Formats: sequence, structure tokens, C-alpha cells
Amino acid sequence: MPVLWQETLRKIDDYHWEIPLDYKGGMRVPGMIFASESMLNHIWEEDVFQQVANVACLPGIIGYSLAMPDIHWGYGFPIGGVAATRVSNGVISPGGVGFDINCGVRLLRTNLTEEEVRPKIKQLIDELFNNIPSGLGSTGKIKINEKELAKVLIKGSYWAIEKGFGEPEDIIVTEETGCIEGADPNKASSKSKKRGIPQLGTLGSGNHFLEIAIIDKIYDQNAATVMGISDIGQILVLIHTGSRGFGHQVCSDYVALTNNTVKKYDITLPDRQLACAPVQSPEGRDYLSAMACAANYAWANRQCITHWTRESFIKVFNKSRRALGLEQIYDVAHNIAKMEEHTINNDKYKLCVHRKGATRAFPAGHPDIPDIYQNIGQPVLIPGDMGRYSYVAVGTEQAMKETFGSTCHGAGRVQSRSAAKRALKGNDINNILLSKGITVKAGNMDSLSEESSEAYKDVSEVVNITQQTGISRKVIRTIPLGVIKG
Repeated sequence: MPVLWQETLRKIDDYHWEIPLDYKGGMRVPGMIFASESMLNHIWEEDVFQQVANVACLPGIIGYSLAMPDIHWGYGFPIGGVAATRVSNGVISPGGVGFDINCGVRLLRTNLTEEEVRPKIKQLIDELFNNIPSGLGSTGKIKINEKELAKVLIKGSYWAIEKGFGEPEDIIVTEETGCIEGADPNKASSKSKKRGIPQLGTLGSGNHFLEIAIIDKIYDQNAATVMGISDIGQILVLIHTGSRGFGHQVCSDYVALTNNTVKKYDITLPDRQLACAPVQSPEGRDYLSAMACAANYAWANRQCITHWTRESFIKVFNKSRRALGLEQIYDVAHNIAKMEEHTINNDKYKLCVHRKGATRAFPAGHPDIPDIYQNIGQPVLIPGDMGRYSYVAVGTEQAMKETFGSTCHGAGRVQSRSAAKRALKGNDINNILLSKGITVKAGNMDSLSEESSEAYKDVSEVVNITQQTGISRKVIRTIPLGVIKG
């Protein structure tokens, strides 16, 4: 008889499920899954529990190996996984950040309403598609050499602002102000730089997108007002992309390197994809420096796309940027490792927090969030799929207590890309979306099937769990009006 999750997990309450220490040998901490009972069947079938338990074997891990409700299978770490290791004696694992380093979301508000935008949505989507390079292996409009790339890798969003791509106030409402410290271009390979030079300012393919969204529900009017959100029907813009080929190569390079360091430091792992190095070792510091380069590249990338998004709106609506609004609400990273201080059982620890497919969710009053959000908490941007909803939430004190200040990052896949493509054709997806009043444009229409609603969990169920557990709090919900995909 196969082992069932009911025989394995310890139910804490309706949304907390513990993987006990005796689930497998080598676990240093228990696992904790945030999920509803209905979600657990799929998670079990995909064997993600095994990955959560594997992560619990990492040296220096503290608290729990955590799984957000949007969890699904990933490289070594599950996507939707959070793990914190002690800086003093713990490790950094490239697989715990992932290949798309600092894949994240940027959100812009506008002064426009659905009534103003819907009649021009096709024109707007066409202009955005023409103005923002997208697609697999796409190359950008920005021409730089390796010397200039080094400046991008060190300065992040600041480089883009200096070059005229955006406005200084954008940086204030970007995680880490769009530039994480410690970046060293010398720690990134020449191959990664060759991949990164032509792709700066590109959206990419896969689950990357730019979405014109309509606010259809407001749950917390006070928090919404602070964000510049006033009414149902208001138009927002979501930009979802990351560090492109540069970040992918950085991860590939350091996965290979840390596979060797595991032997050097006598680290025993249940899965070689968890390859890691002590945080304070030369190899660990080198990876963190290269990861910072990729994170800064991603913030510069989203900053350039933000600029071209504004240009597109200005052209289509023939109004100034100020008249249109188009202010940035926030920008969050979904795949990153951070050095943070957290309190556990009244003791303070300096930790390396891996968030892979998870969002930082710091509460009101936290020193690392912008002044404008000090009274409400950090905005949390949670995109769904292109046929349903997306959410904006805020971080909470409960997240600091339970998840190292983390929450979900999106809907989470329930089908692989190949399975989704077998189930539906791209043109079918396009027709389905059109019937819902959603205009989509993609470089390759066949790729739409990989991103169909059927391939994802219902983000509303995911967000409901984070709301019920208190690790983030809903502010608004949006529905898509127009989407561009690679």
C-alpha cells in the first residue's frame, strides 16, 4: 500500500501541516506546509513533501523547512519554499534561490479607469508589445559592453535611473531600493556576462508577463489609499520578469561549483541538487556576490521596462505621465537569499533566508520598508494566472513569527509545461481569454497553453490560506484586461 499524506503529516490546524523529524533520516528541523486539505493531495502526488524534508537536512537550518501554499516541484528546493540558515554555521544553496534570480513583480498605479482603457486596449497592448522586447532569447534595445554591464551589476536600479529609464522616486518603493549590497562582477563568469549583455531590458518568456489589470475588489481601504488606490475599476500595471540568461548562468555556474564544495566541507546531503557551501566560506561569499549581481540586473531590467511602459501609455492616451499617474507602488523579489536578523524563542539570530518562489512580507514598523508604508506594512504582490485574479496584500507580524517574514508569491503550477501544452492549444487559450474580455499578445501563440489557467492553482485559494494563517493580509484583488507574453 502506498504511504498517504494522512499517515505522514501532523495536523496543527486546518492550514498548518507538519512533516515530523522522523519522516526521514538527516532532518535537522521539521517541515511545515501551509495548505488546505484539498491542496495536499496534489502536493503529495507531486512528491514535494520529499523536497521540503530534504531542505530540512541542510546544515545550520533553523526553525522549519517551510512550504507556502503555492508550492510545487523545483530544482532541489521546492518552488514556494522558504528556509533560513544560521550565518555562523549554516550554508547557502544556489538551488534555494533558483535559476531566475530575483524574478519578481513591479506594480504601477494609474489614474485611468476601465472605461477609459478598454476601448483602447488592443492599441495599448500592441504598443507595449512593440516597445518592450519579449520572447525566448530576446535581445533588448539597450546596447552595452562588458564594462557598462559591470556598472549595471553593481548599481541595479540606480544605473537605469542615471540613464534616464525612470524616476528617482521609483527606487524608494523598490525592495532593497533596487540595489543589493555586495555585488562583485568579478564573481560572475564571462559566459553569464555574454548572456546578459544583449538581454537587458527584455521581458523574456515562460511565466514572465506584463499585465494591464482592473481593480475589482478592495478589502482594506486604508492600506489601498496609502498605495494610491482609490476605486474599483482603477487600472494597474503588473510587470513580472527577472535576471534573464545572466541569472540563469550564475545559478548554473555555482550549482556546479558547490557540488564540489560539498565534498570539501564534508557536507552530507539527501539530494545533490541541494549543493551548497558554508555562508562564510570563500565559495559561499562568492556565490552571494554573484547572486547580488543577478538581483541588481533584474531590478535594472524591470526599471527599464517600467520606463517603456510609461512611454507606451503616454503615446496611446496622449497625456503626460503626471496626468496618467503611473507611479510605482512597489517592486518585490520572488527568488533571492537575504542576510536578515530574526528573533526565535526570544533569541536574535543573523540568518541567511532563502526565498524561492516566496515573497518578503515585513510588517508595519519594520525598518527595511519605505517610510510611506511604515503604518500598513510592506506591499506584497501576488500575481495569479492570465485568466483569473491577482492580489496585493501587506506583510504582518505573524509572518515574522512563523515564516521569517515571508508569504506566497503567486498561484503555483499544477501542470508541467509539457502537460499543459498537450491539454490545450495556444489559439484555444487565446479564444477563451477573448471571450472573457482579456486581450493577449505573445511572440509565440503556442506558448500560451503553457500558461493557461488550467496549469495553475486558483490563486484565490492560495491567498485565502495566507490570509487565514495571518502571514499576509489582503488589500485588493485585480482581474486582467490585457496581457503581453514572450
